[in-house]
Amino acid sequence: MQAPRPDRRQFLAATGSAFAALLASGCMTRGAALPEAPPAFDGYGPLVSDPAGMLDLPRGFSYRVLSSLGDPMSDGGTVPDKADGMGCLDLGNDEIVLVRNHELAPGDDAGGPIAKGFGTREGEIVPGGTTNIVLDSRTLAVKRQFRTLGGTIRNCSGGVTPWGSWLTCEEAPTGPGQRYGEGLAVNHGWVFEVPGDASGLVEPVPLRAMGRFNHEAACVDPATGHVYLTEDRDEGVLYRFVPSTPGRLADGGRLQAMVIDDLPDIRNWESAAMPFGKSYPVRWIDCEDVEAPADDLRFRSAAKGASLIARGEGIHMGTGEFYVCSTSGGAVQLGQVFRVVPGRGAGPDRIELFFESESEEQFNYGDNLTVGPNGHLIVCEDQYTEIVDNYLRGITPDGRPYPFGRLRMQTELAGGCFSPDGKWFFVNAYSPARTIAITGPWAA
Repeated sequence: MQAPRPDRRQFLAATGSAFAALLASGCMTRGAALPEAPPAFDGYGPLVSDPAGMLDLPRGFSYRVLSSLGDPMSDGGTVPDKADGMGCLDLGNDEIVLVRNHELAPGDDAGGPIAKGFGTREGEIVPGGTTNIVLDSRTLAVKRQFRTLGGTIRNCSGGVTPWGSWLTCEEAPTGPGQRYGEGLAVNHGWVFEVPGDASGLVEPVPLRAMGRFNHEAACVDPATGHVYLTEDRDEGVLYRFVPSTPGRLADGGRLQAMVIDDLPDIRNWESAAMPFGKSYPVRWIDCEDVEAPADDLRFRSAAKGASLIARGEGIHMGTGEFYVCSTSGGAVQLGQVFRVVPGRGAGPDRIELFFESESEEQFNYGDNLTVGPNGHLIVCEDQYTEIVDNYLRGITPDGRPYPFGRLRMQTELAGGCFSPDGKWFFVNAYSPARTIAITGPWAA
């Protein structure tokens, strides 16, 4: 039986002592943060063609489909389409839950009527939001699935919190009188919080202090409660939210943007401004007017010195460090991955270029990413060609890429995350929506 997830009160009580313990143990240093990959590890071997024509994996790995577009749900609706970001949380009592985003826009099929939601278009609740899939942690049997958030637009990715919830992010800074905003009743472009143990539709509360922009993903530093946020724009920046009360994001706080002195642009489009493996100190500047009715937060932040990132998408917290995926960064614009080590009071946060793709065979437009229990990254590709050939790409802790899976469907991969015990890797095929569980001989 797995340990029950920590609740918000436990998190608040433990944050201070956990912070002190982490500093004392040195877990913020790279050497202590991740296990070493085997020296000769270059992947799990060649991919084996899937007889079912869905997902090729290395020998010894297998998958099963847990949930598909149109499946009946326990609340009377059906599984919506466009499955995107996703997180896995432990509910205790031999149950785990997948909280899954649906990147639906106004006019898309919601999978049935939505009883309540955040926003409307021409009086009808808009269809974006989340569904929860509750699984038996031993067998992965689906026990129940149901909608948990409605009335949002283009819920792209997000991130799990240490107190057992999912932050779901709208990639849709639009509203009345704005581009794509015809008929909308309210402004969109917010982060919302969905408890893992929700039993139905939650009250949709926009976390306005976390800013209004083209949100992509989020991760939480468990030692401080700081939330790091990515922005999917060619000229995006990296944000940090410092909550007034760690673990209680609705209490407000300060939104900040990342500055790397003497490096205003780390996209490496014009030149190798940021070389591979060199660590830089980071400082954070406070953002103003964070509700940004003009969707100009990134421009105002850059004018104050914030460093530009090309399409920041996936972000995930490992042990004492987190990784940020830039979809189109790099000299050949195929993608970058940055590693950020929070200072946690012992010094400044630090950032380095961990990986930059030099060819499509290495990495082609990475999007969501996660850190595995073995310290490897698994990155979901999302290509922008008429015919796509999207892979799951592994990257070892020392920065070597390898193919882990190949999706045979003409859609993107998204939402990669591991079960709490590290046995199962979950991932979505975007459309038609499929939620897939993968297991096999993970590298130690």
